[in-house]
Amino acid sequence: MASDAAGFNRRDFLRSSGAVLTLLVTPVAAASAAPTLLGVRVWPAADYTRVTLEHDQPLKFSHLQLKDPDRVVLDLEGVEFNSVLQSLPGKIIENDPQIKLIRAGRFKPGVVRIVIELKGEVKPQLFSLKPIGDYGHRLVLDLYPAEPPDPLLALLEKHGKGDPFATSERKTQASDIARLVTIVIDPGHGGEDPGAVGRGGSLEKNVTLAIARRLKAKIDATPNMRAVLTRDGDYFIPLGQRVAKARRVKADLFVSVHADAWIKPTARGSSVFVLSENGATSSAARWLADRENAADLIGGVNLGVKDPHLARTLFDLSQTATINDSLKLGKAVLGEIGGINTLHKNHVEQAGFAVLKAPDIPSILVETAFISNPEEEKRLTDEGYQDQMAEALLAGMKRYFAQNPPLSKSKLARLD
Repeated sequence: MASDAAGFNRRDFLRSSGAVLTLLVTPVAAASAAPTLLGVRVWPAADYTRVTLEHDQPLKFSHLQLKDPDRVVLDLEGVEFNSVLQSLPGKIIENDPQIKLIRAGRFKPGVVRIVIELKGEVKPQLFSLKPIGDYGHRLVLDLYPAEPPDPLLALLEKHGKGDPFATSERKTQASDIARLVTIVIDPGHGGEDPGAVGRGGSLEKNVTLAIARRLKAKIDATPNMRAVLTRDGDYFIPLGQRVAKARRVKADLFVSVHADAWIKPTARGSSVFVLSENGATSSAARWLADRENAADLIGGVNLGVKDPHLARTLFDLSQTATINDSLKLGKAVLGEIGGINTLHKNHVEQAGFAVLKAPDIPSILVETAFISNPEEEKRLTDEGYQDQMAEALLAGMKRYFAQNPPLSKSKLARLD
């Protein structure tokens, strides 16, 4: 055993003095040959840390959660200890919010054990994903903090302590601070889901985050406005959770940032989309909505976890008034974007985008340019263009608010 992996011994593997919180065994039909680990990826974030093991065929696995110290143990059956597993310790960064360290070794004949030492208590979710796109089979371990970060509380604390526009009297009143107009910016894709890939190798997920961060900085520097990102790093957030986060902070607007792609490199221009109750306004809009909605399949969502409230949110189509406001916002933004780039369509299009289904928040999806077009790919990765796009998006929002002041109910954020 001592020669199998550095730092491992049988006593360490068998140690279970802490309380066993979870034991899950997931049987999978035996394959004709032993599964091979093809890759391992770790996506750290404050929301949760994801560990993904990619393999060439289904495998049997089980896991248990231990205390004193907090750790998760994952056993893989019929897997050989190879260079992929050997690389695991180096995948953990020092500031990972959840994981302290990770190690792997042969536990017993035919079983590889992975031990994940944690920085605190977590709620793990373990699930498998079937091959899709460029991915093979994936075993996903999501480590959610036992006390998840509250985006609304964080927002109130941030502006309560450092709002440059608040007087000393206002700083003592959380309700006044909470009346700032709140914009939720959603950088599309992330983590396991790269989004579209440009011919020069640029990834949509990186472009959208860069533009979103610039837009957030501009909004935060605007009096009486503040911004929240659905993700502020390279990790995946399921579409429904993006919507839920916007509702949690009682957002006044929701803006999802993307970069378009098409099979022909000549397609170009910027577009704005809103939700449709009655089908897509074009076959291209329907195709794009289907592609964006597939992000959950590529990024990886645990379908075993059901949230009834979230389900109601996503399928509540009694939102005609909200869609009308979304169209007004979309037209205002499209008018500003047209000043910095060609418009792919000179009108706002509609389709069934899952990420736009907040029933009470005007929501738009902006395709900033075609990353599949070599010329526009260069613009999307250019800091100057990213700044111009962020400025145009903010100008569009200001134009919208000039004609449609935020409702008082959405301006007052409560902690309920």
